[in-house]
Amino acid sequence: MSEVTARPAVMTPADIVRLRQLGNPRLSPDGRAVAFTVSDIDLEGNRYARRIWLAPTSEDGTGPRPFTGPGYEVLPRWSPDGQRIAFAVIGDDGRSQICVLPVAGGGERLTVCAAAAPVTELEWAPDGSALAFAARDPDPGQYGHGQEKRRDQDSPPRRISRLLYRFNGVGWTADRPSRVFVVAADGSAPPRPVTPGPFEAAGLAWSPDSRSLAFASGRHEDWDLDLAADLWVVAADGTGALRRVTGGGAAYSLPAWSPAGDRLASYVSPTPLESPRNRQVVVIDVAAGTEQVLTASLDRNCAPLGITLAPTWIGDDLLFAVEDHGNVHLYRAPADGASRPELVAGGDRWITEWDWAGGRLAFVASSPLSTGELATADLPAGGTAAVGERQLTWLTKPLADALTLVSPERFTATSADGSEVECWAMAPVGAQAGARYPALLNVHGGPFTQYGNRFVDDFQLQAAAGFGVIYCNPRGSAGYSEQWARAIRGPDCAQDPGTGWGSVDFADVMACVETACQRFSWLDPDRVGILGGSYGGFMTSWAIGHTNRFRAACSERACNNLLTMEHSADIAGFIRSYVGPDHLTDPGAYLRHSPVSYVRDMTTPLLILHSDNDLRCPISQAEELFVALRLLGREPVMYRFPGENHELSRSGSPRHRITRAELILDWFRRHLGADAVTGSQ
Repeated sequence: MSEVTARPAVMTPADIVRLRQLGNPRLSPDGRAVAFTVSDIDLEGNRYARRIWLAPTSEDGTGPRPFTGPGYEVLPRWSPDGQRIAFAVIGDDGRSQICVLPVAGGGERLTVCAAAAPVTELEWAPDGSALAFAARDPDPGQYGHGQEKRRDQDSPPRRISRLLYRFNGVGWTADRPSRVFVVAADGSAPPRPVTPGPFEAAGLAWSPDSRSLAFASGRHEDWDLDLAADLWVVAADGTGALRRVTGGGAAYSLPAWSPAGDRLASYVSPTPLESPRNRQVVVIDVAAGTEQVLTASLDRNCAPLGITLAPTWIGDDLLFAVEDHGNVHLYRAPADGASRPELVAGGDRWITEWDWAGGRLAFVASSPLSTGELATADLPAGGTAAVGERQLTWLTKPLADALTLVSPERFTATSADGSEVECWAMAPVGAQAGARYPALLNVHGGPFTQYGNRFVDDFQLQAAAGFGVIYCNPRGSAGYSEQWARAIRGPDCAQDPGTGWGSVDFADVMACVETACQRFSWLDPDRVGILGGSYGGFMTSWAIGHTNRFRAACSERACNNLLTMEHSADIAGFIRSYVGPDHLTDPGAYLRHSPVSYVRDMTTPLLILHSDNDLRCPISQAEELFVALRLLGREPVMYRFPGENHELSRSGSPRHRITRAELILDWFRRHLGADAVTGSQ
C-alpha cells in the first residue's frame, strides 16, 4: 500500500477574506500605550470593518485589545492629557462622525460633530480645547442640504474651470474641496471651516500654542498648471488672513510644527512638472522663510507613495521614512542639517506608519510573510538608533500559521547596457527537485514605486497555484538614486532627458526574466507569463507588442495610450511631466511610447482587466486596446468591474477582489499549464 503525502495548505483567492491590516499607530503622551486600527474583511456585507485597538508598550501581561466596537472607525488620536481618544466613524453612506471616548472603562462616547464626507485627518489642539479635521465640503447647491439626497438629473450642471476637478476613489472635487475645520472638543458648537475658497487643503498641523494651524495647498491662479503647493498658516479661530510660508514653485506637503513653534518640517518635491523626484525633508523658518533640506545626501525618496505622516519631531531632530532597495526604513536627522541622516530602524521590511511620544517609538512593519504587525522600541530624544525593539501584536499570525507562504529570494540581473537590476523570485509552493514550473513576471505600477520586502497577496496566490513568481525594480522605480528614477524621462525633456517609457525599463524587466530562467532550475523558460497594473499594465501591453517571449499576459488598469490618457485621466499633466513637450505640441512623442501604437505586433493571448470607475487610467484605456485587437481578428478577453476604481486590487470590494484573483489564475493556468497545489480547507 503506497503512502499518501499530505500536500501543504496554500493560499487561494477565498483566503483574501482572512487578510488583516494594522495601521495608524498613535502613542499615548507618556508612551505607555498605543492605539491603532485593525481592518478585517466582512465578506457577507462585501465591505471592510475597521476598529480601534489598544496595546500597552510594556510587558504587563494584558496584551492588545479592541477599544471600539465593529464598524468603520479610524484615526485614533489621544487627548493631550492621555485620558480620552478621539476618532472618526465613517458610515456606509460616506458621512462621518467625530467621537471622543474615555480610555478608562465606563465612560460614554461623545459625538462631537458630523461631517458630510469621510474625515481624512484628525488632530487635537495641544491645549485639549479643540479638534481640527479635514473633510470634503460639498456645495449644497449641487448636492443638497443636510440629509437631502438629490438625484443627478435634478442637480445643476457642474462648472469646471481648472484641470484637476476629480480624483480617483474620491469623485468630484471641484464642487467639494477638502477643507480644514475646527470644532470644540466638547461638541458645544458646530465645526467651522478655516480654509476658505475652492482650493484643496491637506496636511493639517497645530502650532504648539494651539493658536494656529499649518496646512498645504495650491492657492495661486495657475495651481492646476504648475502643480505647485505651498505651506500656509491660518488662525485656529478662522480670523485674519491666511499667511503663505513658502515661496512658491515647489510642491510641499504634510507640515509639522517644531516644539518651539518657530519652524515647520515638510516634504518637498522641487519640480512638480518634472517627474519623478526623490522627495526630500525640508525645514522652514516660519518668520524668515528660509529653508534647509536635510536629506539630499541620501539620494533616496523620503516620502513613499501614499504616505500620510508628516516628518516627526523628536526634540530638535526629525524622524521620517526612506525607500531603499525594496525596503522602507526610518531615519533621523538633526533639524539644523548639521550632520547626515542616520538609520533608526532598518532590516528587510517595510515600515509603513509610525509615531513617537514619551521616548518611545511605535511602528507597523510588513514583511513578505506578514501584512504588518505593531512593534515598539525605545528612542530617547537625545539618542540616535531605536533600542529594545519588541513586537506588540501577532494579529496576522493565524494566516501564516494556517497556510504555507513563500519567502522571496533576491538576485541581480544585468540589463542590456550593463546596469544591475534588483530582482526577486519565489518558487511555487511544494516545488519538487528536478521539476520545472511555469512562472509569472510581475511589473509594479507607478512607475515611481518599488517592489520589495512586503506582503503581496498576488505573489502568494500565484506561488500557491503552482507558478513561480519573479519581479524587479527596473529603471523608473523608487528606492534608488534619482538618476535611476529619471532614466525613463522622455528624450525631449529639457531637464534630465532619458529614453522614455518602454526603453531601458523594458530592457530591465526582460533581463530579470532571462536571468531568472538561467538561475533557477525550477523555472520552465518556455512557460512564462507577464502581468501588471497601471504602469505595470503599460509594461505588460508594451512587452507583448515588442516580444513574443511570453506565453500569456494580463494587462490590468493599464496606460495603453499616453496621448489620450494625458487629457482624460484625473491627473492631467502627469504624462507630460515624463514626456517633456505637451501633447498639443508633439502628440507623436506620446504615441511613440504608447502600447496601442504597436497593437499589430501583439499576438500573445491577452486578458484585460479594468474598473468602470477608474479615473486614474480611465476605462477608455482598456477599450482602446481591446477594440484594436478585436478589429485585427485577435482574441483578447476583457473583464470590466462595475463600481470599482483604480484601487481594485488593494481596496476594492472583497467579492470583486476574489473574482479578480480567480480570473488571473485561471487565465494563466489555461495558457501556461500550471498544476494547482491543493488549497486550504
